[in-house]
Amino acid sequence: MQMRKIPVTIVTGFLGSGKTTLLRHILQHAGGLRVAVIVNEFGELGIDGEILRGCGIGCDENGNETAGQLYELANGCLCCTVQEEFFPVMEQLLERRGDIDHVLIETSGLALPKPLVQAFNWPSIRNAFTVDAVVTVVDGPAAASGQFAANPQAVDAQRKADPNLDHESPLHELFEDQLSAADLVILNKTDLIDEAGQDALIAELREELPPQVKIVRAQHGQLDLHTLLGLEAASEESIHLRHDHHGSADDADHHHDEFDSVVVEGRVASREAAIEVLQGLVDKHTIYRAKGFAALPGAPMRLVIQGVGRRFDSYFDRRWNAQESAALADGTLASRFVLIGEDLDAAVLQAAFDAALAAVAQ
Repeated sequence: MQMRKIPVTIVTGFLGSGKTTLLRHILQHAGGLRVAVIVNEFGELGIDGEILRGCGIGCDENGNETAGQLYELANGCLCCTVQEEFFPVMEQLLERRGDIDHVLIETSGLALPKPLVQAFNWPSIRNAFTVDAVVTVVDGPAAASGQFAANPQAVDAQRKADPNLDHESPLHELFEDQLSAADLVILNKTDLIDEAGQDALIAELREELPPQVKIVRAQHGQLDLHTLLGLEAASEESIHLRHDHHGSADDADHHHDEFDSVVVEGRVASREAAIEVLQGLVDKHTIYRAKGFAALPGAPMRLVIQGVGRRFDSYFDRRWNAQESAALADGTLASRFVLIGEDLDAAVLQAAFDAALAAVAQ
């Protein structure tokens, strides 16, 4: 008897677009749906996995980590490590197929979706899984500013006005490839753009998309699950027809060594101080994304801080456990942040982070 294929939703989008927030929303509203999650991060902290554990995924009823629900693939990119990292995880899921209703894959913000979707045609998994949809999350304010514009002339104008922007950058081609693979596009963070700006951006995005691909608006990734799951696109069957800049996963033009990931840590006195210091680093270095956890003196909960450019937001996601609380009380629990960008030097950034923390403490 032919068993049903397990649907897989691939969530892609550039750094800071809101992919993890979207996954949190799905998991918090999954009801009885049994969901396995694969998180692929660029950076060594494993922040996205930690954030997802904050809503119970990969944890038992006491908040302790368990095996089998959350799979983290760190310091790599699924589009480039399909055989080495992705297939072993899918084989584990295949062994547990009777316990799984749906699989969510959050790609790194630097991933190319097409090679990952094509992997679902491999004989070892094609009879067990199908790509229900590729969901591409777009950072509305970043796209509206021309940061990822498809129009080279518009980007060139932005570049001349701002030396940090460059239409020769691989970021723009990456953004277009993430759009080209989409079965559904989420225009996220619409609370930060007026309606006219949203309409203009949707018109620009529509020019890059086939007519059957829907664009939906969202704030904080909050959408009805019927919009996100059950699209039954079977994307692996048509992905070869999608245009992309980079060709195969082995294409020499796709290099992640163009991007750096470093970690800085220290003790911060307040949310405001942490964000001020991080914004100062962004001003002086080519940092696209900052994300991490702050341990505030006397605060019983962990503060998540994340930023794209100079835009930062924060929220408390879970209480400190007993060991963390003890470390917070004796001053040994550090705040840690991963910074992703270009030409980043860990020692230089740590020294700048320390100096800025000392300055704001005065």
